[in-house]
Amino acid sequence: MAEKTRLSLDPDTKCTMTSNDADERKGQGTVEILGPEEEKRLVRKIDAHLMPLLIVSYGLQYLDKTSLSYSAILGLKQDLNLVGQEYSWASSIFYIGYLAASYPISLGFVKFSLGKYLSLLIFIWGIVLTLHAVTENYAGLMVLRTFLGVFESAISPGFSLITGMWYTPKEHVSRHSFWFAGNSTFSFVGSMIAYGIAHYKGNFAQWKMLFLIFGLITVAWSILLWFYLPDSPANAHFLSPSEREFASLRPKKFQRTTQTKRWDRGQFIECLKDFKTWWFLLFSFITCVPNGGTTSFSTLIISGFGYDKYRTILMGLPAHAFQLTTVILAAVFTTNVRKSRLVAMILIFLMAIAGILMVKLLPEERKLPRLAGFWLVTAIAPVFPLMLSLFASNTAGFTKKSTTVSFIFVGYCVGNLIGPQFFKSSEAPHYYTAYTTILICFAITIAMTMVLRVYLEIENKRRDKQQGVHIDPEESREIDLHTDEALEQVDETDLQNRGFRYVV
Repeated sequence: MAEKTRLSLDPDTKCTMTSNDADERKGQGTVEILGPEEEKRLVRKIDAHLMPLLIVSYGLQYLDKTSLSYSAILGLKQDLNLVGQEYSWASSIFYIGYLAASYPISLGFVKFSLGKYLSLLIFIWGIVLTLHAVTENYAGLMVLRTFLGVFESAISPGFSLITGMWYTPKEHVSRHSFWFAGNSTFSFVGSMIAYGIAHYKGNFAQWKMLFLIFGLITVAWSILLWFYLPDSPANAHFLSPSEREFASLRPKKFQRTTQTKRWDRGQFIECLKDFKTWWFLLFSFITCVPNGGTTSFSTLIISGFGYDKYRTILMGLPAHAFQLTTVILAAVFTTNVRKSRLVAMILIFLMAIAGILMVKLLPEERKLPRLAGFWLVTAIAPVFPLMLSLFASNTAGFTKKSTTVSFIFVGYCVGNLIGPQFFKSSEAPHYYTAYTTILICFAITIAMTMVLRVYLEIENKRRDKQQGVHIDPEESREIDLHTDEALEQVDETDLQNRGFRYVV
């Protein structure tokens, strides 16, 4: 029997084996195995190079998407003469563009190099956001918001695919949470920029300056991303040839999914027949109805508690801090407690229900408790990375993954599109209809979360019984290049792969 040797990584995690060594290795019949300590160092190296790119990119996306909310208190509504529901539609139209582009964008994930594709789309959306500074009327604003939605529609699903490509199911929650935390982190940056602009007294409109700054920052970042965001582990500039092999095989050991430029019709049909696909679509929709309204109207809700524009911006900072805290806590909890992702989601929704009841039922004079209630509502932020981690861990097959993620963001778009419409201008600043709708949505999502938990547990037990073996989807698995290198050519769905088990 051939003697097995473990891959040796130096303290800088540079592999001691070159591609020539690999050929010689095979000729000698030896096998290189990635041990636990070496794997930890490799993952740390991947994190150090990949996560900052995703965190900053996602943070800029959030800034750009919420720039309309900041501009609302910096004079945009008055300068463009927005009346009635026009501001609500200016928010909703973003998601119409997002919705229209979701499926075509998902085809691009299969057809093009992922890193370059995303970098180009970020560059174009930065240009579109910069052009907001020259719009002069409601019609121009609507056109620009539509195109902004089109080009931003690739980022969340693209980043989720990247996470599934680089990390194992056990790591999905923490890594989705890392880059999603860019939202909360950059909210502080956006609030501080908006606060500074609010004190500007020159002739150039404050809201135009906001769009100009956010847009140009995004354009500059996209150029940097073009050179540093790898398309896949196979061409990562920061890894040695052997490290690329191991980085590529780690997630494939669980999901047997390979990035391919061929659209698989069979996987597409399977996706349409899968209960999980429609669950993700509906869950995303119902979750994003509250999100769409509270994101677009956050500054108007806070100012409705009786604060001027300066205090409104500052009073949003604790909400951002609370969001960041809940994202971190959810990631820590689900990483260290087995089978806890859906449980964490239920706990978060219960907290949000308490918050919306405080906003809805407390008397007007109790401004601070009502404001604290709003902070609790915005703390549903961890639900989205948790949902994406469930998708990444429980869906296999590259075409199926690309299709399912497009379904998720169809629900995301429709929910965020409809959400602002429940905030009726005639009810400002109390928004009774919106708060009641948010409460109902949170109750439905709790029930849906319980249903998915039961479904996945039953399916795992059925597979265990059928195959006569218990398989843990959250276990660590050793990578053996000799036996696992064939996985580079395999692209199976979670239904085709008999060894697949679902994470809850």
